[in-house]
Amino acid sequence: MALMEAEFFSPVLGMCTSAYVIVPQKTHGIGIEGAPDPEEQKTEGYPVLYLLHGASDNHTIWLRRTSIERYVSGKGLVVVMPEAQLSSYENMEHGQRWFDYITEDLPRIMKDFFPITDDPAKTYVAGLSMGGMGALKMGLTLPERYGAVGVFSAGNFFYRGKETERPVINRPSGGFPVLEAVYGTRDRESLQGTKWDPYVAAVENMAAGKKMPRFFHACGTEDPLVGCARMTRDWFSEHPSIDYTYQEGPGSHNWEFWDHWVQKFLDWLE
Repeated sequence: MALMEAEFFSPVLGMCTSAYVIVPQKTHGIGIEGAPDPEEQKTEGYPVLYLLHGASDNHTIWLRRTSIERYVSGKGLVVVMPEAQLSSYENMEHGQRWFDYITEDLPRIMKDFFPITDDPAKTYVAGLSMGGMGALKMGLTLPERYGAVGVFSAGNFFYRGKETERPVINRPSGGFPVLEAVYGTRDRESLQGTKWDPYVAAVENMAAGKKMPRFFHACGTEDPLVGCARMTRDWFSEHPSIDYTYQEGPGSHNWEFWDHWVQKFLDWLE
């Protein structure tokens, strides 16, 4: 595999930003398998996974806390790990348009730089915690863009018990607590059923006959957000037309859990 750190200008953000990118390579050194290089990948581009970080981290974290480069070796998959700050991957009320950046701007830029497919069926998004909610919203809101979605230790954060609130919501972002910076309010429950709620867009998309991506959802049984994850699982159970896989296993809100389950997700993609 080839590992690159890309520094580039985003028209949507109006500034330079960063992403780590893993790109398949046919041959490797000792101990690592080379990626397949079929003719269709030469002409159509590689499948791509946009892998999103959580609220306390940045675009470096998947490389620092897991062996993601090794896990995708031999799979013929490009992995893009973008920066998103404390944005919740939203078009912020008091901030920048991170949702538009991740879903529109970033793919265009990455396709200019790297041999990435244009096929939505081979375009994937996944993330942990804040990134898991971001991936969930992207898949439900823009189902025509993605073939599969991975959600780790997250759910629809507008439906959760107050006991699962985490200190990150009080961190400043642009001078505001995170919830207010992103959504213009500190009342998470008031966002249910609004433009921010991905269930609203999902129901509209299904009514319009749009094909939904496959979803892989995993949460630890000791995770403070497991109640939120189960509420999301229950929503999917009410919409059985969506291909949805839910898994729970031992673990909390930590990298031991995410390192294990990102490998399960990559196997599930195949």
